[in-house]
Amino acid sequence: MNAPRQILPVTLTKVSLRRGKKMVLKEIDCRFDAVPARTLIIGPNGAGKSLLLRVCHGIVAPDLGQVRWAGETDPRALARSQGMVFQRPVLLRRSTRGNIDLALKIHGLDAAQRRRRVAEALERTGLSRLAGTPARALSFGEQQRLALARAMALRPRVLFLDEPTANLDPAAAHLVEEIVRDMSEAGVKIIMTSHDLNQARRLAQEVIFLHRGRIKERAPADRFFAGPKNDLARAFLNGELLWWRRRSVYDGVGGKSADEMGIDRP
Repeated sequence: MNAPRQILPVTLTKVSLRRGKKMVLKEIDCRFDAVPARTLIIGPNGAGKSLLLRVCHGIVAPDLGQVRWAGETDPRALARSQGMVFQRPVLLRRSTRGNIDLALKIHGLDAAQRRRRVAEALERTGLSRLAGTPARALSFGEQQRLALARAMALRPRVLFLDEPTANLDPAAAHLVEEIVRDMSEAGVKIIMTSHDLNQARRLAQEVIFLHRGRIKERAPADRFFAGPKNDLARAFLNGELLWWRRRSVYDGVGGKSADEMGIDRP
């Protein structure tokens, strides 16, 4: 599966994002290269993991800072070279085959190319027998595989995955993980969020630990899981509820929360 053009590295410089009165991403400095092939972003709920992916992908603009893709300045070409699969797949009222075919048609592929790529993507994701089934009649796990098949057919250089196995049973999650591995081995850079530490251990080659909108640690996966340097990362791996552990220290002064007082919690 050869991708069209090289667009990496993608570099985030002092990226911050506000939601209402709250800063949810805070001065993110980060660079993603082609190697390692699979980067997993982990952290507690509300850490900003999904928002970080959306900013990288370009569907959310940062309030401050910049996202730069190397080797490509044309937004249209950039859109063709990277994609995103959401936690809840966005599917059209078409067949399984039709969802992939339309995406390819929009990207300008002719009918023969589309037929070839659709068949390949369906086979690689185990959906060939469901090619004519309405996409919205598929099980949730099958829909997630369809979203991956559609992304695969477009042959991106970079694929963002936002908790693609959330709410899937173990068998369905295993199939999705195998597809993710296959895509990374075929040359696609995977940047993925996960709430599942066991999954992160299985898939990650590199780990980014995000907490309250800040990157607290970034390390090769084996080193991270052997013992993070950051105390919050260690607590997270130990299953501690970080928001509760920190709340007593930073909240409660004059009945106000840390956010209301402008205190930047760790």
